[in-house]
Order: sequence, then C-alpha cells, then structure tokens
Amino acid sequence: MTDELEIVPKADHRVMGVDHAAFPTFDPAGTVRFYRDVLRFPVVHSICAAGWGPDKHPDFIHFFFDIGNDDRIAFFYYFGLKPYGDQTAPGDSWARLDHDTPQFFTNSRHLAIHVVDEEDLLEYRKRLDDSEWPVEMQVMHETIESIYTHDPNGYMIEITRALRPVTPQEDLDAAITIDALIDIAEGEDPSMDKLLERKAQLIVERAEAWERAQQHELAPEPVLVP
Repeated sequence: MTDELEIVPKADHRVMGVDHAAFPTFDPAGTVRFYRDVLRFPVVHSICAAGWGPDKHPDFIHFFFDIGNDDRIAFFYYFGLKPYGDQTAPGDSWARLDHDTPQFFTNSRHLAIHVVDEEDLLEYRKRLDDSEWPVEMQVMHETIESIYTHDPNGYMIEITRALRPVTPQEDLDAAITIDALIDIAEGEDPSMDKLLERKAQLIVERAEAWERAQQHELAPEPVLVP
C-alpha cells in the first residue's frame, strides 16, 4: 500500500517582502557616488533601454543597488530629460511635478513586491483583475516578470517574480555600465550612444587586468617541498 501525498494549499498571503523601490534621478553621477561610494551599497544590476516604449519615450538606464536582505533600491535616468515643475519648491525630484509631466516619469517612482513563482504572480493578477484596480501591464523583463497597477492613492505598485538568478557576469557588466554612466553624465549632452561608447572603452582598458586576475585564479598553488 502506497502512502498518499497530502497536497497542502498555499497560504493566502504569498508576497515575500520588497523586491525593489524605484525612483527617478536627474543626477545619476551624484546618485552613484552617494549610494555606491559613500554608503557602499554594491551595484547589482543595470538595464540600458534604447527605443523602448512609446515613440516619445526617451532612452534610459535603470540601475540597482543592493540594500541587504535581497532588497534593492533602483533609479531611472532618462537621457535628455530635464526636471519638471518648480525646482525651488520643497519636495523631491518626483514631488515637484506639473500637469504636463509624461506618465512614464510619474510611474518611475514605484514599489515592487516580490513573489516566489509564476503561480503566485498569476494569483495576484487574478485578485487585481477581479477588483476595481485591474492589472495595467504584464511585462517580461530581462530577469523578472512583473504585473503593474495603481493603488487608490495613485501610487504605482509592481508585483514581480524572478525568471532566473542574476549571474556574476551580469553584476560585472552592471558595474562597468555605472562607471561609464558617471563618466558621461557630468559631460555635455549625455546620451545612450555616449554611454555605450564609453562602456566599450572601459572594457578594452580593463581587459588586460581581468585576464591577469583570471590567470592568477587558475594558477596552481605552489607545492612546498620539505
């Protein structure tokens, strides 16, 4: 007689905490210096997006810092975009907005909540679609899949699941991308093309050092002969 496996239903409360909180920035170089260099939060991911979204959507970079416990803080930098609203008014980059602010910018500040798998993501999609606040977008990103809606206060909420782990190679790529961003952001007319050009230069400049480090890692340990 074989034992029957008991199927335990999943809990009703399935979210696993904050995946990331995201904000726009008009000062990417200062943002990197503050979070990476002063607070020493590692850069763990970056996304360069050219020609993404509607016709008038600017090229942008979306970059993430590790804030511990698998949580991240992220920023959007839109190439060529100038601050909105009265910059002498109190508040932050997002709060000083006028009525002509495009939606992609107002949505850049959002909270992303983590779930374990596709089943949980679709469960929350069903709950939202059955409510007054249905899902507005479901997007497959590079390493995550997400659903988005706005809560009753107008705040954008993202619920997200990982598609795969981020690799060490992607961490290295993110670090180079951010170094390139700092170099071009404080120059004249920063753009995605300038970012990618500077990134290619940094890869060439650092290739020899990477090769030496790899050879050192692969070198056999010396054997001490008594």
